[in-house]
Amino acid sequence: MVKIKFIRGRFYRVVLAIWILFGLALLSSFTYIKALENDFLGLFGEIPSFEILENPRNELASEIYTADNILMGKYYRENRTPVTYEELSPYLVNALVATEDIRFEEHSGIDVRAIFRAVFTLGQRGGGSTITQQLAKNLYRTRGENSEGYLHKFPLMRMVVIKTKEWVTAVKIEQRYTKQEIIEMYFNTVAFGHNAYGIHTAAKAFFDKHPSQLNVQESATLVGMLKAPSRFSPISNPEDSKTRRNTVLEQMEKYAYLTTAQCNYFKKEPIELRYGVVQHIGGIAPYFRIEAQKFLEEWAANNGHDLYKDGLRIYTTIDSRMQQYAEEAVHEHLLKFQDIFYAHWKMLNRNPWVDVWNREIPGYIENEAKKSARYKFLKQKYNGDTRQIMREMNKPARMRIYYMRNGKVGEKDTTMTPLDSIRYYKYFLQAGFMVMEPKTGHIKAWVGGNNFKHFQYDHVYQSRRQPGSSFKPIVYAAALDNNYTPCYKLQDTRICFPGPWCPRNANLAYSGAWMTLKQGLSTSTNTIAAGLMKRLGPKLVIEYARELGITSPIDTTATICLGTSDVSIFELLGAYCTFANRGNHTQPQFIYRIEDRHGNLIQEFAPEVRNVLSEEIAYQMVDMMMGTVRSGGTAVAIHGYGSGENNVGWHNEIAAKTGTTQNNSDAWFTGHDPQPGGGCLG
Repeated sequence: MVKIKFIRGRFYRVVLAIWILFGLALLSSFTYIKALENDFLGLFGEIPSFEILENPRNELASEIYTADNILMGKYYRENRTPVTYEELSPYLVNALVATEDIRFEEHSGIDVRAIFRAVFTLGQRGGGSTITQQLAKNLYRTRGENSEGYLHKFPLMRMVVIKTKEWVTAVKIEQRYTKQEIIEMYFNTVAFGHNAYGIHTAAKAFFDKHPSQLNVQESATLVGMLKAPSRFSPISNPEDSKTRRNTVLEQMEKYAYLTTAQCNYFKKEPIELRYGVVQHIGGIAPYFRIEAQKFLEEWAANNGHDLYKDGLRIYTTIDSRMQQYAEEAVHEHLLKFQDIFYAHWKMLNRNPWVDVWNREIPGYIENEAKKSARYKFLKQKYNGDTRQIMREMNKPARMRIYYMRNGKVGEKDTTMTPLDSIRYYKYFLQAGFMVMEPKTGHIKAWVGGNNFKHFQYDHVYQSRRQPGSSFKPIVYAAALDNNYTPCYKLQDTRICFPGPWCPRNANLAYSGAWMTLKQGLSTSTNTIAAGLMKRLGPKLVIEYARELGITSPIDTTATICLGTSDVSIFELLGAYCTFANRGNHTQPQFIYRIEDRHGNLIQEFAPEVRNVLSEEIAYQMVDMMMGTVRSGGTAVAIHGYGSGENNVGWHNEIAAKTGTTQNNSDAWFTGHDPQPGGGCLG
């Protein structure tokens, strides 16, 4: 009897101890979870709040469109475009579930069986993370800097805290979202390497397809990449990628998403790629997009937005068709004149880098080399040791170069030294071309150079060059607005300014004839422009230049009447459009509408217009400039383009001005069609 009581008493104490331990464990777990959720004393780091879980925000690329709604490109840190669950190929979903989380439909965020399996096999038979846990990690950056607390300094505690956070977050996600929504968010957040974020971008980048169009093999390839995007990349490691793809196919067979026959068939198929990730250098009007990017960065900073993650939809003024025609025209003319340029310098047996006296500039290439990224890298590497740097700069290397010869354009592989490559590229002609609507200021086309991939210096906005005689209309406009008329006459004779400076005509002669201002402008006679400058003075001309939109520094000397101060095409075209717009200057505009990621309007940009000249004087300027393209004018050669009804000159009312600088280094043609609906180009 005593013995039985003793046994019962001991059993009672054991059971009580178990319940106490269980209670303490439960209380400790509850306390730990609450401390974790509230980041007690900064020990654990941040965990997603209810509001964040309800409104997850991913980095989403901002998209930039033409005026006719054609996608030009994207601005992003992570190149990502979201899709809905209905837009996912069923093969994608099946491959993901079969490979990553076969009990996805059964658990509530945590798969206990998978956790025990991972622990007892040390991860040899797969990890314990569910799709929902992986989503928590991707979507809320549970392993990012903002999520780290004091305990993260200790490796073992760090992993315990991280895993617990992911479990807690996964359970919360399961409470707030359906299984389909979780799959959708997962595919929109994962990274596939090669600057492809989310399934939409990955499908486009690797297979040139929408996610809904992916077949079994393609789906298995992309799901296989999720384990390690670099290691299983079909671009960088095609064999490893195929092996991993086949593992995914085997998992799909194992869980009856594929038959054995289907699995064996697909495993034998090669990975057929159509690779082409959207790059910043691709797309429509890349030169334009870089300048637009600078404006948008400033606008975003001033208006509480992030250009690179807010998924803005930006609508530009560019017309995709006009842009295409502009690019084709520039390349056609560059191709023609590039061969002439090569032949000219080959005949002279000289290099084209010469000074104003037509003498080759000594050490020019070496000085240009110092501006290159390679030289700067070598300078840092060798502590500024010039001998070591130049030894490397003169060492032959394999490279891919751009060529434009004999009517052909493209790229080719070759071997040359970095210094020779600089010398090679200095032989290329460059051009800038812009088209603008005078009334609205909308820029319809923008070509900043020969080839953006190889020449990223923009010749529309960034480059400032001497405009030569293209600056003369500003001088004439100042004269007309100060009581001169197009019929006012000046003598073509020698004129000198203090300095002394005595401008000469292009033919180095003076006819002595009396010429009207209209004749002087159409023939671009330097002495007539100089005669006006003598009467008006540089300060007055500069005032009009500023009113017409020229913002670049202008020398307060008489030489500016012949265009000796540098300006950009962007500025000069804005000035010319003032004449076409009845004396109203409209600021050139390239963005007219910005929406958020949901299509809601954020801002519309109205034209910035101010009156500069009277309508009468603007009309007189247009009429005078039309003489440039008529018989005897400096731009009469425009009639050589096109034939019959397609002839550019005879069948179009064009008002324009040409400009040529010293040594023919630069040639300008800037003008406009004065008809209603006409545009300006330069």
